[in-house]
Amino acid sequence: MELFTAKERATIEAAITKAERKTSGEIVVVAATASAGYFAYAIMWAALLALLVPWPLIYLTNWPVEHIYLAQLGVFIIGAALTQWEDLRFAIVPKSVKRARAHQKAVEQFLAQSLHTTKGRTGVMIYVSFAERYAEVIADEGIYRKVPQTTWNEVVDVLIAHLARGARVEGFVTAIETCGEILAEHFPPGSADHYELPNHLIVLDGRWSA
Repeated sequence: MELFTAKERATIEAAITKAERKTSGEIVVVAATASAGYFAYAIMWAALLALLVPWPLIYLTNWPVEHIYLAQLGVFIIGAALTQWEDLRFAIVPKSVKRARAHQKAVEQFLAQSLHTTKGRTGVMIYVSFAERYAEVIADEGIYRKVPQTTWNEVVDVLIAHLARGARVEGFVTAIETCGEILAEHFPPGSADHYELPNHLIVLDGRWSA
């Protein structure tokens, strides 16, 4: 299923265009279904469960080693199959790992979308990864010299509050408008080349192997 309908995309993209009219800065919005697949964690948990199987069987039963091995193999296969269920797989991954992976993906996207190449280094990216329930605003070097990180943290807090109650489009639009106001204050139109990057919503809806 698509993350956004055509109408929702249009609303978000119109907000980007409107916000950028007030500033020479660039705003890019990236939304991802997930920042990673975490399949390695699925295999790790299945392997750990399988490693625990022999101990009670060795001490509490008279099973031959061949039967114990088959039981161990069966547990691994069942565990690996169960963790293919996406909700379960994401549930067993530590929150700190998911946040770290989502942040890594956000930085990768900042570079992939060429925000670091804008004149004056005035690019801002709003990144949301829904599976990790993670949001981040990354601003380039030129902006960080004038706008403290706490300002962007406040933008993220408001965005997350909207996402938590299911108001996705409203959350994105509010974040975009706030970023536009912040940029307009420090980088008004004309202080650098305008519209260096496209104003469309970038949606990452793939599956990952790690």
